Amino acid sequence: MALFATWWVWMIAALGLAITEMLAPGFLALGFAIGAALVGAGLGLGVLDGVSMAALLAVFAVLSLLAWIGLRAIFRLPGSRPKTFDHDIND
Repeated sequence: MALFATWWVWMIAALGLAITEMLAPGFLALGFAIGAALVGAGLGLGVLDGVSMAALLAVFAVLSLLAWIGLRAIFRLPGSRPKTFDHDIND
């Protein structure tokens, strides 16, 4: 069995990404951590057994994207929009 198909490797990666999120907050690494944890859970439960590396990486990418979109929807400030400036501070 290859190392990429081992559930605990994905869980260690998820833990490392979660620690990275603590050091540099912004919900980017947290989405990847959630994706890695879900892939690890899928491998641990036998749902993703026998899947190729390319398919595992595709599942990881899709789950990470969905996690990032979910985090953005949940933790976004109400009415938040990009800040625009219509005057110059030197005037």
